[in-house]
Amino acid sequence: MSKRVGPVNAAPAGRERPRRSALFMPASNARALEKARTLPADVVIFDLEDAVAPDAKPTARAMATVAARSGGYGRREVVVRVNGTGTPWGAEDVAAVAVSAADALLLPKVDDAGEVRRVVAWLDAHGAPSSLAVWCMVETPLGILRAEAIAAAHPRVGALVVGTSDLAADLRARVTRDRSALLPSLALCVLAARAHGRAVLDGVHLDLEDGEGFVATCRQARDMGFDGKTLIHPNQIAGANEAFSPSPAEVAHSRRVLSAWDEATETGRGIAVLDGRLVENLHAEEARRIIALADLIAGD
Repeated sequence: MSKRVGPVNAAPAGRERPRRSALFMPASNARALEKARTLPADVVIFDLEDAVAPDAKPTARAMATVAARSGGYGRREVVVRVNGTGTPWGAEDVAAVAVSAADALLLPKVDDAGEVRRVVAWLDAHGAPSSLAVWCMVETPLGILRAEAIAAAHPRVGALVVGTSDLAADLRARVTRDRSALLPSLALCVLAARAHGRAVLDGVHLDLEDGEGFVATCRQARDMGFDGKTLIHPNQIAGANEAFSPSPAEVAHSRRVLSAWDEATETGRGIAVLDGRLVENLHAEEARRIIALADLIAGD
């Protein structure tokens, strides 16, 4: 009989949240920041990095922090992707996000745990609340190899986000429909995240015309254990939400598993049998997780 211990998808604030869809939005686009208040994404990521030209970065920083502070995003998790710590904008980005009321800061191209701890020290120095999480983009070969240390770097670390586009380029990999070249890296990030109770998000799907391929990668990531997927267009939200949501059949089965388990424990048995299959504590825990996630998605 097996027993699982340790946190699952724990964030610094101690809350598990649906993160099925995480949409990148250019922070320099006021219309996009406003539209984010109405989109059905679980997470909106105000991007100060790739989506913003160098001369627009100070303005984008101000727009992102004002938007995050103003609220109105409902249950959506608000994340700001800053520029790297080695850039001319990184330190000021971190200082601004520290007091922005955002839920998390997304740090790009994290290669080691020391960089995470350095950013945490900056956040602390600028008075960031303890609830502000640091999400880490793992998108280089070195970052992948050090994913476990990055996940364990500090209690503020809330999630690992795999940057599949940059990673594929660095690996000189040919990205096929089945993403076979990326599977070892994806699996390693899931392992690292789960070992330390962090959320983990899959990378973006760049081909907006390839809806079938997008759905396939969402399902692949779900089956690997990812919590959700980062997105580049609002049209991708519905597909990600559907793929990473427990189906009605899964929820119904989970309730039956819990019922069988509760009946077994009430009668002093350590195992139960449901439809000819053994039910143990680990199955009951997973059933509770699925039901809780479904309730969160439904707004219960």
